[in-house]
Amino acid sequence: MRKAQAKKLPLAPDPRFNDKNVTRFVNCLMLGGNKTTVLSAFYDAVDKVSKITNEDGYEVWKKALQNVTPAVEVRSRRIGGATFQIPSEVRPDRKISLSMKWLIRFSRERNGKTIADKLANEIVAAAKGEGGAFKKKEDTHRMAEANKAFSHFKI
Repeated sequence: MRKAQAKKLPLAPDPRFNDKNVTRFVNCLMLGGNKTTVLSAFYDAVDKVSKITNEDGYEVWKKALQNVTPAVEVRSRRIGGATFQIPSEVRPDRKISLSMKWLIRFSRERNGKTIADKLANEIVAAAKGEGGAFKKKEDTHRMAEANKAFSHFKI
């Protein structure tokens, strides 16, 4: 690494919930750079979630993110010609990043007409402990558990 690492720019909180994580989520969800469109789609999804669950959609979204957040992951490490999958703790910043990426990825793969519908369905499923994103977290944890024998090779 030759130069200093780039500084993290502070995010502006979103207008409706005044939460920086919402802005971060919308930035991940955005394709093609049209933020207002994606922001309105996210708000539609939150409204649909509150209609489906009869609870506050924003709280359900936060619960879904928390349910999808991984605690451990496996990282590849080459030792003596063999590659080992070594379980390691996930940094707090990366935890949030992974959970958002998984929620968005699996909502895009879902059936539905608009991204708001797909996102709403994935959020509801993740809040219940179901859906693709939650399954991904479980698989990640299972993989780390299976490779616990190699944890003494810590990175």
